Amino acid sequence: MTNTTVDPDEATRLRNKVVDELCTDGTISSPDIEAAMRKVPRHEFAPGTPLEKAYDTYAAVITKTDEHGVQLSSVSAPQIQAMMLEQARVRPGMRVLEIGSGGLSAAYLVGEDGEVVTVDIDPVVTERGRQLLDEHGYGRVNVVTADAAEPIPDLGEVDVVMVTAGAWGISPAWIAQLKPDGRLVVPLRMRGLTRSVAFTQVTGEHGDYLESESARICGFVPMQGSTAHREELLLVNGTPEIGLRFDDGLPADPNRLDNAITTPRHELWTGVSIGLQELLDTLQMTMAISLPGFCTMAVDEDLDTGLVAPSNKRFALAAVDDDTFAYLVTRRTEDNKHVEYGVHALGPNAKQLADKIADVLRDWEADRRGGPSPVIRVYPADTPDDLIPADRVIDKVHSRISLSWLSA
Repeated sequence: MTNTTVDPDEATRLRNKVVDELCTDGTISSPDIEAAMRKVPRHEFAPGTPLEKAYDTYAAVITKTDEHGVQLSSVSAPQIQAMMLEQARVRPGMRVLEIGSGGLSAAYLVGEDGEVVTVDIDPVVTERGRQLLDEHGYGRVNVVTADAAEPIPDLGEVDVVMVTAGAWGISPAWIAQLKPDGRLVVPLRMRGLTRSVAFTQVTGEHGDYLESESARICGFVPMQGSTAHREELLLVNGTPEIGLRFDDGLPADPNRLDNAITTPRHELWTGVSIGLQELLDTLQMTMAISLPGFCTMAVDEDLDTGLVAPSNKRFALAAVDDDTFAYLVTRRTEDNKHVEYGVHALGPNAKQLADKIADVLRDWEADRRGGPSPVIRVYPADTPDDLIPADRVIDKVHSRISLSWLSA
């Protein structure tokens, strides 16, 4: 079934089913967001998509790819959209700047008397968004084709800036266009991990900064334009079989890893196990904060010789320390309801690195498991180290991002 032969009753049934699921699992708590998601015909903003796919609660609809199959634009999963709408806390009459325009989020955001400006760098995306919004009665949304990393002319200040594309950094224009009591919601990538972060502005003793109010695991099509940023790929031993991805620059001397795979693989099981449905938010962030050489690893399945054996060949948490690298693996426990974490390491100091990572996991289990995410702050790029209290600082082009665990 495609949108040219849609049964309105079936579309309504599926839409209500999605919203019911999101209310039940706690993603939706606001009556206004619930009402908007029941009202707006999501499938109409994904033309040609089968109804069942358009109303898959936890899956995005890809709307544009490049010649290599890289995703350039999508309609986010209902669960992600609801999550970000809750984070944004948009109230009637607010002015909203949306960055990344497909039309659907703007329809949710505008409400009865709000004002939404939605911006995208791709004219194909904005043309489609304008057409779909007009067709379904959302003419009050202003659709702009521009690089939203730059100030939007004549916009003035807004109550909410909501970014619906994966961002590596925070554009100064987003902060400048935000009211002092406004809110920025952005899928922010930090050390290769993406979180939808709701920021508010804080006035500190030494100047203003942004501070996270909430942070949720998510995945997004990466931002294009002047703020686009690609991870750097390190091919172990110069071959494409094993790739290590670094979000903030390669190790100082990546050639030190050239002979790591010539050493026997050291394997260590940590005794740390988790439930099959347990969120990995704080585990991932603990590794990203604690390990200076944190990265992710992928294996080319067509070239796989078994030198490494990650549980997920496309994505494994990993780390590099000089001439040695290591990655996490899992195995099912005897009750078949949990998985235990292990570490595989290769290189001259494999045992030492494996032990170090195992200690990080055990510290997480003792101190961070089930607890809150780290506090994320955004400071101006020229802020000195001594004015940033943090467990880890990540330098971006326009800002310094700090990650801090709350005191016990």
